[in-house]
Amino acid sequence: MGWCARCQATRKNLDDDALLRCREFTEALLREAANSLAILWDEYGIVGDLVPFTNDFPRADIHQLIAPDILHQLIKGCFKDHLVDWVETYLKTRYGTKEAERILDDIDRRIAAVAPFTGLRRFPQGRGFKQWTGDDSKALMKVYLPAIKGHVPAEIVRTFRAFLEFSYLVRRHVITEQTLKDIEDTLTRFHCYREIFKNGDIPVVTTFSLPHQHAAKHYPELIRLFGAPNGLCSSITKCKHIKAVKEPYRRSNKFNAIGQMLLTNQRLDKLASCRIDFASRGMLEGTCLSAKLQSLRYLAPAFSTSNSGGAPGSVGEPAPLTHSDAQPSPPVASTQADNEEGIPDDLPMSLTGHVELARTRQGKRARTIEALAVEIGVPNLGSLLSQFFFYQQHPNDRREPAEIPLTDCPRFEGSISVFNSASARFYAPSDLSGLGGMRTEFIRSAPLWRNEAPRYDCVFVGTNSTDPSETGMQAYEVARVFSFFSFKYKGVRYPCAVIRWFDKIGDGPDEDTGMWMVRPSFLPNRSPNFSIIHTDAIYRAVHLIPVYAIYFS
Repeated sequence: MGWCARCQATRKNLDDDALLRCREFTEALLREAANSLAILWDEYGIVGDLVPFTNDFPRADIHQLIAPDILHQLIKGCFKDHLVDWVETYLKTRYGTKEAERILDDIDRRIAAVAPFTGLRRFPQGRGFKQWTGDDSKALMKVYLPAIKGHVPAEIVRTFRAFLEFSYLVRRHVITEQTLKDIEDTLTRFHCYREIFKNGDIPVVTTFSLPHQHAAKHYPELIRLFGAPNGLCSSITKCKHIKAVKEPYRRSNKFNAIGQMLLTNQRLDKLASCRIDFASRGMLEGTCLSAKLQSLRYLAPAFSTSNSGGAPGSVGEPAPLTHSDAQPSPPVASTQADNEEGIPDDLPMSLTGHVELARTRQGKRARTIEALAVEIGVPNLGSLLSQFFFYQQHPNDRREPAEIPLTDCPRFEGSISVFNSASARFYAPSDLSGLGGMRTEFIRSAPLWRNEAPRYDCVFVGTNSTDPSETGMQAYEVARVFSFFSFKYKGVRYPCAVIRWFDKIGDGPDEDTGMWMVRPSFLPNRSPNFSIIHTDAIYRAVHLIPVYAIYFS
């Protein structure tokens, strides 16, 4: 093996520039060497006694039809089978087995110490598990890069950075010509930095003629032919295989399981059809309480003794359905309190994010601002709320909070409702999303999460959304949510969040990892920089990974 099915590069040097294979080229070789199948295989990688099923199709070329496979070529091939194994080999070659094991144990501790995040798989034992699934590899890709920094040379860290950037670029939902240029640039950098594994002080490989890594070279051309690989990845069919085969088999008694599996699939199909039918009838909208209240509106005339002269909104007429009643509402945090996965959102597409507090307030938490200040340890919370009121009433005021006299700020002394979570709905078509590209994730801010420890998630806060030239991290600030709460003031409900700001370190991402670094923000008097913001300013949750110490014991 080791041949490329798309180009004529030899298996001993796949990265050489070579012409593409085609049906005419293969047929010419078969005619010239029809009596020597060994030459066809050894010199050209062709099995001479097998004819592709597309051979007689006038407009089909089997070599051109081979599409990219992100799961097996990049995620499980390049990342897991190559790069991760090379790092382990490098450490053992450089430090010896005993010291390398200590370093690998520290890498495992770093991976295990990563904070929980929606959709991120946890690795309590590090990367030392027996069988890697595609989901395991994709999850480890998100946390592996910062875990190895400090233990390996910068060139290896940059190799991982270039590869991860390439992987995430080709997984985008929409790929433009500029994206293709970025893909080619990251691939060039990956080929440059990976040389340390072959030509560095401690070489761990003898060749880069590896089909999985070579396949990445053809991705720009394949994207132009077939479109974004995100819709061609074999993980799509593998996911269906899990639902249709693996899970029904686990539900069976393992004896003559095929019939039981078919019956399970039939029942699941019927339940899915039933759900679609119920949804089309409006039977899945709202709750039991809302349905009961709606029925009472229609029963109201039977108990009414007032006039029923037909005036709009009078007792004796059922209240008309509003737009919010007719449309399905987005998922909110209270519906899936323990859900750690983001979920697809089939509501209409919107390029702006929307954050909604949980439906149910926490009855055992603070009911006043003063009590909440004590609970979360922010003594000046009342002053922060007054400043929040000032900015709500004067949105164009550019003064810093410290420059605004508290005497000019309104005061609030009523009751509040505190929530442990909120749902963030945003546009993310490259992730698991609904038909319109929308996705819903949950933001947690709980003093006790799953009876273990507090959990205060971090978020992106839009501070420069009016400047179209600023995108990404330039358009957002990072903050940590210490509490969600809401209250009514002069008839207006305000959903808010108590946050602590983070400051960006430098004007760009780290040169080695490509990741932005932040640190907790402090005021001039060295006190933590807290604020109260409206939830409309929050775009989505953000995951912070610690900057680990270089030295360890």
